[in-house]
Amino acid sequence: MSIADLAQTIAARVAAPETESWTAKLLAMGPEKCAEKFGEEAIEAVIEAVKGDPLRLTSEAADVIYHLLVMCAARGVTLQDIEAELAARQGQSGVAEKAARG
Repeated sequence: MSIADLAQTIAARVAAPETESWTAKLLAMGPEKCAEKFGEEAIEAVIEAVKGDPLRLTSEAADVIYHLLVMCAARGVTLQDIEAELAARQGQSGVAEKAARG
């Protein structure tokens, strides 16, 4: 599954019954809960990166991407929005981009 496929699945689950979809249930808990879950998964990924187990890190990274997209969906931010932001930054050095953000 590509990240675009995952984003489409998440978008489709926004209207799904909570009883049939973990994504719908998570979204129904609100943006704050979605952000909390993203934070938990990000910490787990950091722990696995420090431990050095590539298979566990891969699993946690997949969880991070999923929960990032759910968190964004909870605030109406789409993968297309994120991709547009990345495209706007293309060709700009990371140092210049950070300086522009102030």
